[in-house]
Amino acid sequence: MHRPPIWDVASLDEHYAPASYSAIRGGLRRLRAIRRIALTCVWTLVASVPQTILIRSTGKSKIRFARYYWASVCRILGLRVRVVGTVAGTIRDAQAVTLGQKPVIFVANHSSWLDIAVVGGILPTVFVAKQQIADWPIIGTLARLGRTIFVSRQRNNTGRELRAMTERLANGDNLILFPEGTSTDGSRVLPFLSSFFAIAKPSRQDPDGVPPPPPVLIQPISIVYDRLEGLPVGRARRTAFAWYGDMELAPHIWKVTQWRSMRASIILHPPIAPESCRTRKDLSALVHQVISKGVADLHQNPEMDR
Repeated sequence: MHRPPIWDVASLDEHYAPASYSAIRGGLRRLRAIRRIALTCVWTLVASVPQTILIRSTGKSKIRFARYYWASVCRILGLRVRVVGTVAGTIRDAQAVTLGQKPVIFVANHSSWLDIAVVGGILPTVFVAKQQIADWPIIGTLARLGRTIFVSRQRNNTGRELRAMTERLANGDNLILFPEGTSTDGSRVLPFLSSFFAIAKPSRQDPDGVPPPPPVLIQPISIVYDRLEGLPVGRARRTAFAWYGDMELAPHIWKVTQWRSMRASIILHPPIAPESCRTRKDLSALVHQVISKGVADLHQNPEMDR
């Protein structure tokens, strides 16, 4: 059997490679991970200074800088993001909302912590995240600097959380939701929890005392990780990106940062008006259908461009 020449690093198969070469390649991967993690930490420390200042401002700079921060994290990690479609939202203020401009609630599938960097570098948005993230080292601080809204999903806190999201929308912010309620292995989209759409389509069952949110648009987003070290990602390799179940975060970060290059493709679907659906469940089902089809299309045709 023909064996690739020793200098052809990209084509060597570990099964046939000498033990010494495997050790060298393993060492290079570890060095790559250390370099990327260190650069991300340094960049985070540097970026936290201007963002701490900008977060108190009323202008657009805090949103633009947050996007720049996450886009830079993607570049550090070797993660290229391919976008199909157009962002429906823009950066606006409370006056624009009063004059009739509609904030956008972006809704996406969720399979990895990488989703935050991918969409954060593209969308002018504020994240809605589970309360536990607020207590995570470093990540919790990042989330606060990004003006994240933390939700506990406990019924007695629903009114407070809806009020916080309503205030952000009224001030011109866009929001992003991951209504599966958890991350997945990336092979399919779990059913959506219709309660996530309460902010987009209020009902009489919602807590009393919560002011009605301004009219909004929903933009469904499909996210798929489809390239790993230049090669297409099949079903068996999707777990290289996916972080779900009881997986520990630190080992997964260590593993992901060792890859030479990665690519995420996202589809920005046409926006949906919540009033076009009769009930909150109908809206949830429609958005789920759109996102699921987009994920399936990207799995079947990674190079699609529509």
